[in-house]
Amino acid sequence: MAIDLRCFTYIDILQPQTAGFLGTVSQGYHPLRDQAALYIEVSPGMDINIVSDIALKRTTCTPGMQIVERRFGVLELHDYDQGQVRAAAEEILETLDLKVSDRLKPRVVSEETITGVTGYHSQIVNRMRHGNFIDEGNTLYVLEVHPAGYALIATNEAEKAANIDVLEFRAVGAFGRIYLGGTEEEIAQAARAAVAAIEAIDGRPNPA
Repeated sequence: MAIDLRCFTYIDILQPQTAGFLGTVSQGYHPLRDQAALYIEVSPGMDINIVSDIALKRTTCTPGMQIVERRFGVLELHDYDQGQVRAAAEEILETLDLKVSDRLKPRVVSEETITGVTGYHSQIVNRMRHGNFIDEGNTLYVLEVHPAGYALIATNEAEKAANIDVLEFRAVGAFGRIYLGGTEEEIAQAARAAVAAIEAIDGRPNPA
């Protein structure tokens, strides 16, 4: 079966803001803090239905998000039992005759840090966010990754590392984007953790 595995990532413990944000954008059964999660992106998009069928028939995992586009399909699964989430990953790979190394290696496309955000800039960001607010004078961090799905693990690891506000992350589409707010020092720590999480994931070459 010719399925292109673009993103395949395991999240051990969903952080409170990351889980809460998923609840604002997911149309399935929302994940909760401290659950484990699996995030998968495949091409063509329709084949994500096959992926969902495998995982849901063979494990107790709950689907939080399934998005089917013409080119890409996305699935998020979660469970309090990390073993069930790992079992879902194994079942999917085995049934589709794939390996974790078949996924695309994520890459950082761009990153920006803006200190001392002005009032009107904070308003623009806050109008589009689904998460927390950024206050005037705080620091804004934006990270862009490819494939998009890796925005989830980058956000989760950033939240683990520092006391920041998760404003928005977009893990669907051509590129993933993360918007974080906080003090300059906390944002620096969060940014290092987010980039380190991306760079630590292996996979097949992902040329620019």
